Amino acid sequence: MSTINGARTESTNELCIRDYESKAKSPGAGIDKANSVAAIKEALVQLHHQETSVRDRLDTLVASQKSLSRELARLDVLRAHLGSHAVTARSISNGMLSNAASTANRISGAVKQLDLEQSRVISTLDVVEQVAELKACVLGVTGSMGAPQDWETAAAYLSRASNIPDEIVSGSFAEEIVPTAEVPDPPKVTLGHAAESLCGLFLREFEKAAQENNGAKVTRFFKLFPLIGKPDVGLDIYGRYVCQGVASRARANLHAGVGANQRKEGLFYANALTKLFEHVAQIVEHHGALVERHYGAGRMVRVIERLQLEADIQGGIILDTWTDERNIDRKLTDIRSYAFTFLVQSFLPVPPARSGTPLAGSPANRAVAETQARDDEGADMKEIDGFLSEIALMLGRWSLYSRFIAAKCKSSSAVPDDELQPLYAPQLLPNSSLSRKVADRLVLPFNTLTTFFFRRSVEKAFQLDELPLDLSLDQAKPLSSNPPFITSAVDDVMYIVNQVVERSISTSNRIVISSAIPSVARVLGSDFIGMIQRKMRDESYPKSAIPGAFPPEQTIISFLVLINNLDVATDYVKRIVQSRAEGPSGAMSTYESETTSSTSLATLFPFNNDAVFVSTTLKALQQSFESKTTELIGDGIHVVFKNVIKPRLRPILADTFRDTDYQMTHEDVERVSREAEAEDGDRNSVEAAVSRHFQRGWDNLTKPVARILTDRNYDRVRLMILSYLNEVLEKRIWSYYGRLNDLGAARLERDIASIVGISVMGGRYGLREVFARCTQICLVMNMEEDEWDELRASSVNGNDSDFDWKIDGEERIRARAMRRDSKGS
Repeated sequence: MSTINGARTESTNELCIRDYESKAKSPGAGIDKANSVAAIKEALVQLHHQETSVRDRLDTLVASQKSLSRELARLDVLRAHLGSHAVTARSISNGMLSNAASTANRISGAVKQLDLEQSRVISTLDVVEQVAELKACVLGVTGSMGAPQDWETAAAYLSRASNIPDEIVSGSFAEEIVPTAEVPDPPKVTLGHAAESLCGLFLREFEKAAQENNGAKVTRFFKLFPLIGKPDVGLDIYGRYVCQGVASRARANLHAGVGANQRKEGLFYANALTKLFEHVAQIVEHHGALVERHYGAGRMVRVIERLQLEADIQGGIILDTWTDERNIDRKLTDIRSYAFTFLVQSFLPVPPARSGTPLAGSPANRAVAETQARDDEGADMKEIDGFLSEIALMLGRWSLYSRFIAAKCKSSSAVPDDELQPLYAPQLLPNSSLSRKVADRLVLPFNTLTTFFFRRSVEKAFQLDELPLDLSLDQAKPLSSNPPFITSAVDDVMYIVNQVVERSISTSNRIVISSAIPSVARVLGSDFIGMIQRKMRDESYPKSAIPGAFPPEQTIISFLVLINNLDVATDYVKRIVQSRAEGPSGAMSTYESETTSSTSLATLFPFNNDAVFVSTTLKALQQSFESKTTELIGDGIHVVFKNVIKPRLRPILADTFRDTDYQMTHEDVERVSREAEAEDGDRNSVEAAVSRHFQRGWDNLTKPVARILTDRNYDRVRLMILSYLNEVLEKRIWSYYGRLNDLGAARLERDIASIVGISVMGGRYGLREVFARCTQICLVMNMEEDEWDELRASSVNGNDSDFDWKIDGEERIRARAMRRDSKGS
């Protein structure tokens, strides 16, 4: 060890010496290349630094040599002690621990063998106990089925035996131990014969109890079938039992009206179908807990399937009888052949007017009356309304029954119930014959009858349509009717719309919604709006027979009322849809609040995404109707403005600015004011002449129209009037170019402001934006010189965007130059 350490010390010294020699060669090379005294001095300085560094390193090595030697000596001592300990450890291992390790190995093997033997003993004991249990069950079954005839005990023994594994029951050990002199057969054979015997016995006793209508005895034997391993047999016979009760009660309900007038009642068959569904639901609700408790979770579905088959039969009988009794097929044939004579003739081109008035008994009038009478006889609206109410009730009951069965099947399924998951109809419902019969006997007639009922109601409403009484444009005459002023057809048709929508939603049937609601939208768009449009075009178009004359007053009133019809009908449809698609609202009409229930669409249409589909369909009805009425209202407002308002607006403005001179000086204005005061006692009559004249003309122009139109329609008319008025006022302002002095410009701005205030009075403040150009022209025209200079400077610098200018820079310069004393500015 010391030799190795010494060799390491020598190698370290040699490395230091070689390092010194390598570093010492570098300055020498510098000295060799030095060619001046300064280079030699610099090389000497480097040599001194290297010498100092080498000396310090050598001193350090010499100082550490003693400590290294001491440490190496300590390591030699420790190595000697460690060798002695290693010899001692080897002697202990060889002499003592090897025997203990072999002993431990033998003990571990013995313990494992003991555990194996113990497990075998336990398994043998389990087999012996199970065989003993099997023997007890076999003897108990045979004993209970003997003289005691204790069927519950026998079934309980069979239930206990079913818990024993089949390999034990069929094993050779059980076949050797279990048989006795009384029961010599193998246990599997004995138990099988006992189960079959008990099954046959229970079937006979169950049927006997069912015939005796002994509910307690029926329940007693029904609970025993799963104990003997025959749950399917028990469920089948129980299903037949409850189906017999359903069939007997359904026949009793259907035959209750035989020989009486009950079948003629409008809801007899609907009530019969309702009682059928209620009976099935009561059986499922009340007996479900019993079945689930004794037969296991999910086993009630088998009974429901059996009940559904019986409901298919009895419900089909009710629907077939109802169809025959009500002559539904014949009614459908009749309404399909209905001609809608009034609507068709209303859309035909208007024939040229003949001279003279046709007599009341003329052939033409008589033919029209006879045609309408035949149509009325062929379609009894009261009877059809009754059919629709009965069908809607039956469809609603079918949907409610379907929701109940779907919920029960979902709760009985093995999948955990998730309230957030949508409800899906089990296959037994859509695949049932009753579902197909409902679609054929109820849904199809309901859609056809609903379309006819609504269209015929629209036709009848326009046949009986009447204008409000005593409407007049003369403000001196009071109006006896209450606004909104609409014809009777709007209330009648919207009542039917609400009734049809409410009735369709009450069915909770997606197919009905997908057919009935689009049919309503189609009839509203084609017949309702078409009739109003035809009247606006052919009967009430505000046009004078004499060029330049004002249209007749009654024609204008009729046209305004027809525009109101469209606006009010749009609002009605919007509220009808929103009250159902978005929940009940407090702003509903009387007939809406009476018929609308608080039941949400999600409750009425729980399957899949039916509620979203219904809401979308209703909103599509509103959007389709609103788009068509809005377009027609816009056309009507344009006609009113063009033929009624516009011809009178220019004369009003001409009268407003008549005899108005904006070049008068203060002395001229003072003189005219004194003359007016001396004449009529009003000194301010000259200053307020423009506003007074415009106020009078504006009231005479707009108030007669405003008293007839609805608020929304009048706002539309006023916006169109104000837009045109702004154009006319702007032209008049520009016409005063060069004819204004300072006082006249201020008076013109005041008069324009008064005209704007009068025209927007009672409306929203945003209407003033229509006159932005006129007010800005007057603003620039009356600016002070410093304000104008600042505005021009900001315009040059491009900083005039802080103000929303409606007139450009050239127009501002032109407005500033309108005053005679401002032309040079």
